[in-house]
Amino acid sequence: MLIENSDLASQVIKETKSEIGSIHYFNHIAVLEFNEGVHIDFNSVKPILNDVLDYFGNSKPFGIIVNRIHSYSVSILDIKDARQALPNLSAYGIVAYSHASRMNAKIESSFCEWKNICFNNLHEGIDNVYQNVKKKIAISLN
Repeated sequence: MLIENSDLASQVIKETKSEIGSIHYFNHIAVLEFNEGVHIDFNSVKPILNDVLDYFGNSKPFGIIVNRIHSYSVSILDIKDARQALPNLSAYGIVAYSHASRMNAKIESSFCEWKNICFNNLHEGIDNVYQNVKKKIAISLN
């Protein structure tokens, strides 16, 4: 389900759109929704990474959820570079709606530092990612 069609739409603080998709910002989470058929690699996602850093800054812990409502391809080997571009990324998740999307999420998880990143719906994904971000916020305040 698209963020804009969910009961979470009223909680979106800011939204930006690019050639490859949309970013929906909450207090400590950005939800990415990539367009149908795009290819996600480090170069194509760089404007989104820059927008995320502009919003959260370089020190505030935050999480990212990819709401995989469309089919698109991901350059798995670029995940590490994308991760390094976001030094304060504290949690990551993928909301998958199909068997193929879940399989892709499992493959992606083997290339990132977080495990169990696949969720069945937006609420489950946001709750899990936010809990991990809260832990990081508590650590950074101590």
